[in-house]
Amino acid sequence: MNSKPTFKSNEVRYEIDSCEPQNRAIVSGKVQWHGLTKGHYPGALIPQNILPGLSAIGYWDAGGTPDWGEVPHRNEGIELLFLETGALAFTVDGKRCDLRAGQFTITRPWQLHNLGGPNIGPGILYWLILDVGVRRPNQSWRWPNWIILTKDDLSDFTTKLRHNENPIWNSTTAITDSYREIGKTIDAWKNPRSVSHLAAHLNRLFILILEALSTQQKEESPHLTSTRRTVELFLNELKSNMTVSSDEWSKAGMAEHCGIGTTTLLKYCRELVNCGPMEFLNYCRLNHAAHLLKTNPKLSVTDIAVECGFNTSQYFATCFRQQFRTTPQLYRLSKT
Repeated sequence: MNSKPTFKSNEVRYEIDSCEPQNRAIVSGKVQWHGLTKGHYPGALIPQNILPGLSAIGYWDAGGTPDWGEVPHRNEGIELLFLETGALAFTVDGKRCDLRAGQFTITRPWQLHNLGGPNIGPGILYWLILDVGVRRPNQSWRWPNWIILTKDDLSDFTTKLRHNENPIWNSTTAITDSYREIGKTIDAWKNPRSVSHLAAHLNRLFILILEALSTQQKEESPHLTSTRRTVELFLNELKSNMTVSSDEWSKAGMAEHCGIGTTTLLKYCRELVNCGPMEFLNYCRLNHAAHLLKTNPKLSVTDIAVECGFNTSQYFATCFRQQFRTTPQLYRLSKT
């Protein structure tokens, strides 16, 4: 394996991300990782001569209790992230932003950044890191020859990326579809012509991102934003208010509460929290129960189960073990 790329500026030397939190999350099963790498990032190894400059590409599907996050780090290349579902804090050069479903990020080579606030919640996130050969300030970017943008378009793309001060951009339907096709190609990497498929999808993605940066296009309508916001507020209420989450909810009841149909509710739940409404309800109830186990030692496990909305203590214990990987009794006795 080659040594890690480094960047030097005014005698200060930076190395690329060690990815230790990501590796721990993968090993512990807290994130499903689908990635390709040249060796310095998590993922299946691919030869250096395959799509030169592409350091890492893939997507993750994170769920469960958000108890891990990235540390501030630097990458040797341009990093483009796309969040398909969920919501995340994204910090660039010390400035925190809120990244939501349907948005993508741009990070320049060696720019300090991290995901999580501090932890990473449920969601599907795509990433790619493309090395353009920058190892010292003011070096020219060198694009790999498999990129087929015209000279003028590539020059325009380079300028827009280098001068970009806005870390988060709204996606388009075409950009979303392009990332999904990239994900499918990664999942079928051993199939014939996968390299050609990936190169084609990446070129299309770069053209679409150039168009988005050129037009600053925003596709959401006021009605869509309003409906989405209604669901988001309701989910936040379930998460923060045990009295609300312990009520007898059904999908139909949740949809009626938000003034929408069940199909629309399912769509926005998937976008916002990467799971269905009943699954998220259970997640919230279990978190409330975990809090009571620590703060109310006189309450029995059965009392806590009922107070949080579970019909039986047996079902509560099963769900609790699935989410926290321990029993309610052992969780109460633990120091965490």
